[in-house]
Amino acid sequence: MSYLLNALSMLIELVFEAAVTLLLLRVAAEACRADFHNPLSQFIYRYTNPVLAPIRRVLPNWRRINLAALLLAWLAMLLKRVLLFALLGVMPNPLGLIVLALAELLDFALLFYLVLIFGWSLLSMFSVDQRHPLLKLAGALVAPLLRPLRGRLVAGQIDFAPMVVMIVLLLARLLIAAPLLDLGVRLALGA
Repeated sequence: MSYLLNALSMLIELVFEAAVTLLLLRVAAEACRADFHNPLSQFIYRYTNPVLAPIRRVLPNWRRINLAALLLAWLAMLLKRVLLFALLGVMPNPLGLIVLALAELLDFALLFYLVLIFGWSLLSMFSVDQRHPLLKLAGALVAPLLRPLRGRLVAGQIDFAPMVVMIVLLLARLLIAAPLLDLGVRLALGA
């Protein structure tokens, strides 16, 4: 692969994964009922609503899960993969593309929460203003994952619940997302 193709593929991945991050933030914020008046929540809603509003008329939420945002995130991963295969000059199998895009979305969501929990844990160790919009939003997003273990894994003054959840997320990436990614690649390439 030439240097130009490497640069183009990096830019494609960057653009599509930024869009998927914004959509996953929207899904997570709605699912955990994050404070709508938080400036970061306002930013997320303002920039995702024009794209999601027409789709939500056809595909409404299921419970508190924004299906329209999940569909768009999956389509973004699908389009990213199509463009990357086109750069290589490969015509993939459509079924493999579908599985690959779904596996990439799952892997990305697990990595998203892994980074979110790590960042939130790191910020909570320092004397940061607890009312900061970033800390409040991150705390609201990680709370549903940490709630079952909260206060049960405390040694001294340290709560090990975030570490256990991060280990579970890493195991899910290794045992669920990675085999799905391999299956998607094999199906897409017809191997």
